[in-house]
Amino acid sequence: MKKFLITLITVFGLIFLAACGSGDSTSGEGSDSEETEGTAESGESDGSKLAELQESGTVTIGFANEAPYAYEENGELKGAAVDIATAVFAELGVENVESKLADFSQLIPGLQAKQFDVVTAGMAINPDRCENALFAEPEMQYGEGLIVQAGNPLGLESYKDIADNPDVKVVVMEGATEIEFLKSEGVSEDQIVTAPDIPATFSAVQSGRADATTGTEMTVKMALESADTDALEFVESFEQPDVEGVPSYGAAAFNLEDQALVDAYNEKLAELKEDGTVAELLEANGFSEESNMVPAEVTAEAVCNGEF
Repeated sequence: MKKFLITLITVFGLIFLAACGSGDSTSGEGSDSEETEGTAESGESDGSKLAELQESGTVTIGFANEAPYAYEENGELKGAAVDIATAVFAELGVENVESKLADFSQLIPGLQAKQFDVVTAGMAINPDRCENALFAEPEMQYGEGLIVQAGNPLGLESYKDIADNPDVKVVVMEGATEIEFLKSEGVSEDQIVTAPDIPATFSAVQSGRADATTGTEMTVKMALESADTDALEFVESFEQPDVEGVPSYGAAAFNLEDQALVDAYNEKLAELKEDGTVAELLEANGFSEESNMVPAEVTAEAVCNGEF
């Protein structure tokens, strides 16, 4: 009887242990499965920025109200950079475009803070900016322009002319690449003043607080036409500075975390360049296919590396 009880206890003990072992195993598999499913679900919710945009159907762009790149007119968003980005995102299945206006100097900080998904302002690619934003492949190239008081009383035809006359003051939009271009051509810091936007730079020259203002050629030329004033003039004989970064190459800019989105954007952008859409959009905004289309050998990576 004693042996029988011992055997019975042993058998029940083994059954109990087996049951516990099976329970642990099942629990373990369930835990792994839940973690895997949780990770997959997390991956989907954290998925690519493109998937997020496609799901919402809307992309939010940052711009600086700078014609002819990106600007508002009678409540409508216009400009070459906007049109190109809109066409690319449509190809990616994102049809709706919303916009947020910002000072030019705040576009990249706004991008970093995720206030918008992309900057479409014809922003020039340069090595410093490449440290803080991902640039898509360049969409356009452009040179510089100079605005002075009517009659060009100081005879300014280049940045070197400004550098050679220490009494000359030049006003530039905050955050613009022209600030470094001027310095590269010998213009001293105390000759340079800044303003938040193009109208403010024009106002400074017109009032005599500055002698000249500079910006990308198309920007200042079109802004002067819109200003409809006889007090200022565009310097037709302006000599382009021989500095790194001229001509400039404008492109859409993205958050540093969104490489997959940039890759997808570049793929569709290449297709739109190939079929002539980009050239058409540039020309529709006053650009020239001959002078403003980007040579094939110029890439965002090369410009970021200072090769162009």
